[in-house]
Amino acid sequence: MPSPMSLQFSVLKYILAQKFKGNKKYPLVMMLEPLFACNLECAGCGKIQYPTDIIRKRMTPEECWESAEECGAPVVSIAGGEPLVHPQIETIVEGLIQRGKYIYLCSNAILLEKNLHRFKPSSHLIFSIHLDGVEKTHDRMVCREGVYKTAISAIKLAKSKGFNVMTNSTIFQGESVEEFRRFFDETMAMGVDGMMISPGYAYEKAPQQEIFLKNDQTKSWFRETLKDWRKMGWDFNHSPFYLDFLEGKRDYDCTPWGNPLRNVFGWQKPCYLMADAGYAKTYRELLETTDWAQYGHASGNPKCANCMVHVGFEPSSVVDAFSSMSRFMAMVADFATIKGRKKAQNAYARPIQKSEELVSVGQNHKGPPVS
Repeated sequence: MPSPMSLQFSVLKYILAQKFKGNKKYPLVMMLEPLFACNLECAGCGKIQYPTDIIRKRMTPEECWESAEECGAPVVSIAGGEPLVHPQIETIVEGLIQRGKYIYLCSNAILLEKNLHRFKPSSHLIFSIHLDGVEKTHDRMVCREGVYKTAISAIKLAKSKGFNVMTNSTIFQGESVEEFRRFFDETMAMGVDGMMISPGYAYEKAPQQEIFLKNDQTKSWFRETLKDWRKMGWDFNHSPFYLDFLEGKRDYDCTPWGNPLRNVFGWQKPCYLMADAGYAKTYRELLETTDWAQYGHASGNPKCANCMVHVGFEPSSVVDAFSSMSRFMAMVADFATIKGRKKAQNAYARPIQKSEELVSVGQNHKGPPVS
């Protein structure tokens, strides 16, 4: 896996601790949306269609830190909206890092170059850059020309400054298999630290409903696109079991509590993708008051029928891998068959910094308190 080794060990230790405690429902990644405001209006987005007064809302750094501590997940994925629009995003990130969290800071990268100085490289910080394919495809999906070139420029700058950078891609109807195989080659050649990929979810508020894949279409597309990925040097930041699931080789149901969402409204029920059950004030309330039997493939809920998104099914693949020693060893053996990553065409020198500088943010910024 392309994630920093320290992150992998942290997650492994966390999972083993949960199993030792006998916990059946525990989060792996906390999804955090400190705002809904965005500088794009993408075709498949269902997160930004709110009244102006809601779009202007911001979670405070204290709310973000308290939510992360309450949830307890070792990893926090900060999304939105566009997180770099938040005026205190660097303070939020620093406070989470000081609390031992690993951060995926999701961004469309439009604002990344001019805001990169607000952050400093750390093994606890990964920029996750939205790229939905090659230039023409990405710009079409984000509904604006030139965004791909801006994102590529920002990725190269971030890598040259020593940051961890991954890409995340969402797959929709009509995408070319060969184009995406070329996209994987080109992305790895840029020297990114890993790639994430997932089918899109049919948000009710998304402006273009016809672009979302059905379950069988998802399996067919990924089966063809990923048919020999273990031999290709493509470094996916996923469990190989989840990629098998996308290809239809494994059958999982959703683990909706695995990636819980905290946003400006509270803890979203039941999951990151749906708010059918409203919002809880606390993470414990989310766990204890959600009727989980109403969600997932087995529930028969039509809103879940075609979902194969990583936020719900990656946790299921992880639970499977840790369900027994034989399953765990099967996962280890699977990793051993994956060919090493392709050598990047661009080499980025990583600046030498003192260890205490790695989690500081800004030249004269006073760090947030840790309770």
